Amino acid sequence: MMDILFKDSQRGFTLMEVLISMAIGGLLMGAVVNTFVVQRKSYDIQEQVTEMVQTARAAMDMMTREIRMAGYDPAGAGFEGVSYNATQLRVNADLRGDNSSDPSDGDTNDSNEDIMYSYDSNDFQIDRNTGGGNQPFAENIDSFTFDYIDGNGNPTTISADIRQVRVTVTARTAKPDHEYSSGGGYRTYTLSSLITPPNLACP
Repeated sequence: MMDILFKDSQRGFTLMEVLISMAIGGLLMGAVVNTFVVQRKSYDIQEQVTEMVQTARAAMDMMTREIRMAGYDPAGAGFEGVSYNATQLRVNADLRGDNSSDPSDGDTNDSNEDIMYSYDSNDFQIDRNTGGGNQPFAENIDSFTFDYIDGNGNPTTISADIRQVRVTVTARTAKPDHEYSSGGGYRTYTLSSLITPPNLACP
C-alpha cells in the first residue's frame, strides 16, 4: 500500500494538462502584451499632441511679440511697420543700431528689425527670414495664414492703412495615426490671434 501511495505522489502532469496550461498562459500573455501596446500607443499619441500644442503656442507667442513691435520708429524715419504681402508676413521696427547695445539708428537694417514669416507647404513649416534667407521657425505646421486689418476693422491691402494683423496657425502631430480618420490621420490644433501693434496708429 505504501508503495502505491508513493508512486501516485510522484506522478507528473499529463500531456493534456500541459497543453491546457500553455493555452491559458498564452491567453494571459496575449492580454498583457495587448494592454501594453494600447497603453504605449495612447502615451505616444498624448506625447505628440502635447508637442503639437506647445509648438503652436511657442510660434504664436514669438510672432505676437515681434508683430507688436512693428512700426517702432523713435527716430521718425517713416518706414512701414507692416508691409502688405499676400504670401509673407513682413514686419519692421527700429530697435537698435549696428550693435545690440546701440540705440535706435533710424533704419531697419540691423538684426531682427526686418522680419519675414512665410509658409513652406512642402515641408509643412513656417520659415523666418531676418535677412540671411529662410530658416525653419516652426515645424509640423498644417497651415499658416494672416490677414491685414485697417482702423475700421476691415480687411486692407494698403500697407499704410494696416492697424492690426490676424494670425492663424494650425499645427499637426508629427506622425499620422492610421486609426484616426480626420486630416489624413494627423491630429491638429489651431490658434488664432488678433494682434494690434500700438506703433501702427502713430502718425
